[in-house]
Amino acid sequence: MEDVAEAIAAPAPEQKGFLGWVEKTGNRLPDPVFIFFYLIIALVVISVICAFAGVSAVHPTALDATTGQPEVIRALSLLSPENIQRLWVEMPVTFTHFHPLGYVLVVMLGAGVAERSGFFAAGMSSAVKNAPKALLTPVVALVAMIGNHAADAGYVVLIPLAGVLFAAAGRHPLAGIAAAFAGVSGGFSANISPGQLDALLFGITQEAVEASALDPTWTANIAGNWYFIAAMTFLYLPIIWWVTDRIIEPRLGPWKGGASASAQDADTSPDPEDHTGARAAKGLRHAGLAALFVVGLWLLMVFGPGTPLINEAACDAVPAGDCSIHTQLDPLYRSLVAAFFVLFLLTGWAYGRAAGTIKNHRDLVAMMAESMKDMGYYLVLAFAAAHFVEMFNWSNLGLISAVHGAAGIQSTGLPLPLVLGLMVLFTGLLNLFVGSASAKWALLAPILVPMLMLLGISPEGATAAYRVGDSATNIITPLMVYFPLILVFAQRWQKDFGLGSLTAMMIPYSIWLLISGVILIVAWFYLGIPLGPDAPVGYVLPGAAAAP
Repeated sequence: MEDVAEAIAAPAPEQKGFLGWVEKTGNRLPDPVFIFFYLIIALVVISVICAFAGVSAVHPTALDATTGQPEVIRALSLLSPENIQRLWVEMPVTFTHFHPLGYVLVVMLGAGVAERSGFFAAGMSSAVKNAPKALLTPVVALVAMIGNHAADAGYVVLIPLAGVLFAAAGRHPLAGIAAAFAGVSGGFSANISPGQLDALLFGITQEAVEASALDPTWTANIAGNWYFIAAMTFLYLPIIWWVTDRIIEPRLGPWKGGASASAQDADTSPDPEDHTGARAAKGLRHAGLAALFVVGLWLLMVFGPGTPLINEAACDAVPAGDCSIHTQLDPLYRSLVAAFFVLFLLTGWAYGRAAGTIKNHRDLVAMMAESMKDMGYYLVLAFAAAHFVEMFNWSNLGLISAVHGAAGIQSTGLPLPLVLGLMVLFTGLLNLFVGSASAKWALLAPILVPMLMLLGISPEGATAAYRVGDSATNIITPLMVYFPLILVFAQRWQKDFGLGSLTAMMIPYSIWLLISGVILIVAWFYLGIPLGPDAPVGYVLPGAAAAP
């Protein structure tokens, strides 16, 4: 892993043209933590100006308790005595109550064990190496997208392994690397099931909804985009397959090298053989049994005596025709964060015990501790983001911006699906400069989520549109942390393969993924298909303020 870290940190060749400008401009940007710090300073100044100017908006649902008229929301200065006191007194609460924090840390405690025990790497290696040659491209792409649950393992294990497998099949290894990179990073949000990314994004969405006070009853459900991301997976799969086999590989030409990469560069990526063999196969069997146990346990808590994950009394005070089964299943949906923690923990532990990577309980605890060490930067980022989001709430500028923004969009007459499509394109452009998915969503959600709620788009719909734009351009921005590492993997097979070559190779994927993603989100809205369990794409405010 030390060699891999050095590869990531190694300087890449200088890029020219538009992408060179993107690289240079992005490199001039400060760290995302300091971006939030500077934004907080700007927010303080703007709040003082807006408070002095009397900027306000009519709350769309709340009524004034004394007059009975719609409540007027006024901008508040962050330098007022009340807000200054709140900043210092509530600082620990502001940080620890930041919703994504608990979601992400809980899931990563389990995922860290599954990754460090070798379970994720062995599972991906087994799936890809057993693929028929005729289906090598789609299998690599599918495993790459599903492998997003495996965090770094998708980049560090699957991408170099794909190059080896393509070369062994007599195909160009760079085509294999491209297909795996497009699946892992271009299909970053696509998957057949929710995971830690869903916990992260919906935690931020929950924070934005709470800050707006538009719907106190709305709660985050990390399965809220499940149907949508599954559809993304099966939409992106043929696109990556087609682009690889019909565009990328013909441009690369026939492969005339052998089935092995340059020996001197072989230590820059993990040996795929570390994740195969009898012990790995035994570990995977044990992990499969552990997964069945977790699924069975959750089914027992849904259908067994007492049904602890079903709220049978939820519909007692609601007319029979108005109550949904999803209302009763709310405890199940809210337990999914814990479910993924237990699933990753037990499958990783079962694999490690069988494969010999976990020898005792101390190894298990050490892996969990190491996963928390890896979250150190995220904790610093979350501290800054939590204060930015909360101070936006204190100033009332988030809701005021959302109300006026929604009114402005309504006055243009733009169809709502087109609004979602424009949001996808804007996110994709911003992603070229700010790579962190959580940082971007923490910046955008306080305004976009309530604004889209006012326009009739659910928080789940806003989150879905964001993640389409966030993933499609990952594979062409030199600021993506793994970009230099992918370049190193490619140069093992072709020494003169530069940063421009890698970017040019990935641009067709990015274009087609972005176009198809926009079409998908627009069509999804028009058809009104739920984005996940109890997660409609449309939205109606729980109550409307009476007209003055």
